[in-house]
Amino acid sequence: MWSPVTVESRTRTCWPPIMKSAGTAQSPSGQALAAPTPPSSPQQPHRACNDTRPDHANCQALQADSAADQQHGLSAAPSGYGPADIQSAYNLPAGGAGVTVAIVDAFDDPNAEKDLATYRSNYGLPACTTANGCFRKTDQRGGASYPKGDTGWAAEISLDLDAVSAACPACRILFVEADDNNDPNLYAADDTAVRMGPKFISNSWSDAESSGQKTDDQHLNVPGVLFAFATGDNGYAGGTQYPASSSYTLAVGGTSLSRTSNTRGWSESAWSGAGSGCSAYETQPTRQKNAATGCPKKANSDVSAVADPQTGLAIYDTYGQSGWLKYGGTSLATPLIAAMYALAGTPGAQDNPASYPYAHLGALNDVTSGSNGSCGTQICTARTGWDGPTGLGSPNGVSAFTPGTTTPPSGITVANPGDQNSTVGTPVSLKNTAAGGTAPYTWSATGLPTGLSIDTATGTVSGTPTTAGTYRPTLTAKDTTGATGATSLNWTVSSAGQGGTVTVTNPGAQTGFTGFQIAALQIRATDSKGLPLTYTATGLPAGLTISTSGTVSGTPTQAGIYTVTVKATDTASATGTATFTWTVYKLL
Repeated sequence: MWSPVTVESRTRTCWPPIMKSAGTAQSPSGQALAAPTPPSSPQQPHRACNDTRPDHANCQALQADSAADQQHGLSAAPSGYGPADIQSAYNLPAGGAGVTVAIVDAFDDPNAEKDLATYRSNYGLPACTTANGCFRKTDQRGGASYPKGDTGWAAEISLDLDAVSAACPACRILFVEADDNNDPNLYAADDTAVRMGPKFISNSWSDAESSGQKTDDQHLNVPGVLFAFATGDNGYAGGTQYPASSSYTLAVGGTSLSRTSNTRGWSESAWSGAGSGCSAYETQPTRQKNAATGCPKKANSDVSAVADPQTGLAIYDTYGQSGWLKYGGTSLATPLIAAMYALAGTPGAQDNPASYPYAHLGALNDVTSGSNGSCGTQICTARTGWDGPTGLGSPNGVSAFTPGTTTPPSGITVANPGDQNSTVGTPVSLKNTAAGGTAPYTWSATGLPTGLSIDTATGTVSGTPTTAGTYRPTLTAKDTTGATGATSLNWTVSSAGQGGTVTVTNPGAQTGFTGFQIAALQIRATDSKGLPLTYTATGLPAGLTISTSGTVSGTPTQAGIYTVTVKATDTASATGTATFTWTVYKLL
C-alpha cells in the first residue's frame, strides 16, 4: 500500500502528444481512405490543458484547430501510421496473448473503452473489451470510483491505449486512472498497477528533477517490473526529466520515422523534441557504465521509438475531440516500447528489465543522425552507439527486451573505428585496438557483413564483402582475466556499380610562381552514400601533383594559364568533377 511521504514541491508534466492535421490512411483491407480537404489557412495549435497550480501535472497536449479535422467526421483514420506500419518498422513478432500492459494516467476518460473499440475495429485488430477480459479500467485504488474527466488527459489516454494496441494487438490492457495529476496520486496509481500483477507499466508523464526525487524512487524500485517513462518533448533545452532519470526506470526517447528504400524499409533520426540529459541526483546504473554516456550519474535516454508528431500515430478520441487525429511525442514512444517488452516475455523475477537492452546491442537499430539541441556532445547529438535523444537506438524485433548479462565495468575500452562503407567484391581490412585490462586480448565479432571475419589475435577485420546491405557489427575484446569491452558500428556494403552522388567542391582560381613551392591545396568532395573517395587530376601546372587523398602539392616549373579538372571517384566507381584555372607567373 502507498503511504504518505514528504516530497519536495514540483510541477509534473504529461508530455504532449502533439496533434497534427488529418490526411490519408488505409482501411483494414489496405485500401486508401479518402483524405479530408485541407483548411484554407493553417491555424495555430493550442494547449489541450493548462494547469498552473503547484504540484500538479500539466499534460501540455498541443491540438491544431484544423477545419479538416471537423470535416473529417468519424469514418476514416488520418494520415498517421497504423498498427501494420509500427509492426513493420520495428520488425515485431506476433504474440502477447494473455500478457497485460498497464497504462497509468491522470483523470478520467469516460469514452476510453468505446474509442479503443473504434480504433481496433478500423484496423482489423481483435476486440479488447471489459466483457472479453482484455480491457480493464480502474481508479488509483483498484476500484471503480473514477475521477472527474479531463479532455487534455483524455487525448493522452487515447494515444496510450492505441499505441499499445498497435504494437501488441493480442496484449491485455490495464488502465489505471489517478485521481488527478498531483504527484502522490500518480505514484499511488503506479503502486496499484504493480499490485494488480502486470509486469510492464507505461507512464507518458514526467517532471523536472528535484532534490526530493530519491524518496519517490521507492515506488519504482520493484524487481521484475518494467517502468517505462517518457523523457519529454522539449528537447535538450527542456532539462533532464524524472522519473525517466530514475536509476530504476527505462527512459524512452524519440525518433522521426520515415519510409525508405533500404533493406529495412524505414529510417530513423533523432527527433528534435526528444528529451535528454544527465541526472543531478540519480546514481549511474550498472547498465550504463560502459555506454560512454559522458554522464557521471543516470543519463536519459535508454532506448527510443517514433515520437515526432510529423511522423506520428493515428489515434481515435471523442472526449472533447473530433474522432480521428494524429499524435506524437515521447508519449507515443513510451507505450510502444512497453508493449514491445510485453511481446518479449516475462522479465526475471529479480531483474530490472531496464537493463536488458544494454545486453543486446545487436538487436537495436542504432540511430546516428539528428539532434535535440546544441550542447556539442552525445547528450544532444545522435551518433554511433549511445546518445541522449535516442539512447541505444530503436527496436529491431523484441530480443533486446529479453534477459541477458550486461557487461560490468571492466576497464577495457575498444576504440570505435567509425562507420564503414564497402563495395561487394572489393577486399577490406580494418584494424582495431583496445586498451585497459590485462593484455593480450582475444577478439570476436557479431553481425559482420557476409564475407568478413575478425582475427582473434589482432582484432583486424578483413575479407571481401559478398552481399550488399546495412550491417550492425559489434566488436569485442576479452583480456586474460575474462573481462571484456565492446563497441558497435554501422557498416554499409553497396553493390558494385551502385555508387553515390559525388560532389566536388570547386576551390576557385589558383595562382603560383615558377620555382616557388605552393601551399598544399586540399581538394574536398562528398559522397551521398558515404563511400571512400580517390582523387585524380588533369591539366595541372608542370611540377604539381595530386595525391589519392586530394592534396595538390609541388613546385611549378613553367609559366602559363592552365585549365585543371579534378575528379573524385568512390569505391563503386561513381565520379564527380570540378574545373578551375591555375595561373603560374614567371618571376623576372
